[in-house]
Amino acid sequence: MASRSLPRTVLLLGVTSLLTDVGSEMIFSLLPVFVADTLGGGATFLGVIEGAADAVSSLVKLFSGRVADRVSRRKPLVIVGYGIASVVRPLVALATAPWHVLFVRIVDRAGKGIRSAPRDALIADSADEGNVGRAFGFHRAMDHAGAVTGPLLATLFVSVHVPVRTIFLLAAVPGALAVTALSLVREAPRAVVPVSSVQAGAALPRDLRRYLAILLVFAIANSSDAFLLLRARDLGVPLAAIPAMWSVLHVSKLAWSWVGGILSDRFPRAGLIFAGWIVFAATYAGLGFASRPWHAWALFVLYGAFYGLSEPAEKALVKDLAPPHLRGAAFGAYSFVLGIASLPAGLLTGWIWTTWGPRMALGVGAATAALAIALLGAWTLASSRSHAGT
Repeated sequence: MASRSLPRTVLLLGVTSLLTDVGSEMIFSLLPVFVADTLGGGATFLGVIEGAADAVSSLVKLFSGRVADRVSRRKPLVIVGYGIASVVRPLVALATAPWHVLFVRIVDRAGKGIRSAPRDALIADSADEGNVGRAFGFHRAMDHAGAVTGPLLATLFVSVHVPVRTIFLLAAVPGALAVTALSLVREAPRAVVPVSSVQAGAALPRDLRRYLAILLVFAIANSSDAFLLLRARDLGVPLAAIPAMWSVLHVSKLAWSWVGGILSDRFPRAGLIFAGWIVFAATYAGLGFASRPWHAWALFVLYGAFYGLSEPAEKALVKDLAPPHLRGAAFGAYSFVLGIASLPAGLLTGWIWTTWGPRMALGVGAATAALAIALLGAWTLASSRSHAGT
């Protein structure tokens, strides 16, 4: 019932995200094993694929966010981004070598880069002041609802012996429906404050820039979740159950995203981010020391709380710290920071995984997250003292 009070734009963007993730996760839940077993790529190349794709996406997000502040409507950028991804993503079915997957993922993530910052700014523009966290929480919940449905469909198709490549091609259907839903969004023209790209970066408030620097440290810890799927496989989770496990994770994400979005409008946002990052560190450490398949299932359920507590609060805090005429640039910078760390994070995790094993790789991720938690606590304390002084 609470979702009915959200603006039509937020609801339609949520439906678009749901449908997009149905198609995306039909592919992604099977992609790590497809790359490793069918195409012969190892953990290091998997890290290259995900890291390079996210790094390209992050660069595009930075540019797209600034463009979104310089045009009267953000919707066209969002449509282009979703359209590119929906068209290219199913082409992974044609891959015969690991580098083919790398190419498709880079183009797919470039589409995400085009749409992400304008979409987030559109959500921030549309939501009422007291419901910003809930709007972002709803959007992430719909995102995760699609991510639940996609792997379940993949599991169903695998169980009836549909070839993996055919499953990848079928992902085109929800992608087309997502673009159709997006076309129904109505956006009124808005006044544009002339700001150059250089000025946009320099004009971001100091508190926001410090917050983004802390997010960068955490992003180094947060390598691709594909490694967690590989770890689950190592622990004895059968291939046919991997998509179902991915769905279980997204059920947890869905529930926690809705709860976390509501909480972020009622409690300090930094505190929720702090709690989410603690869950992240605990999950990585736990998977490092896990020894049974059920350990992986339990920790994947716990891992959803990290996303639900931190993601809506992170975006709502960006909105709080950014002036309205620079929201696109602020969300672009936010996405850039998270994405630009993906390549080094993926390479580092893949290298440690290959050289010293998954326990060491996941332990390094947990330790780096602990450093980011300490920095977030120090920044929150310093920011509180600064505001108290004024």
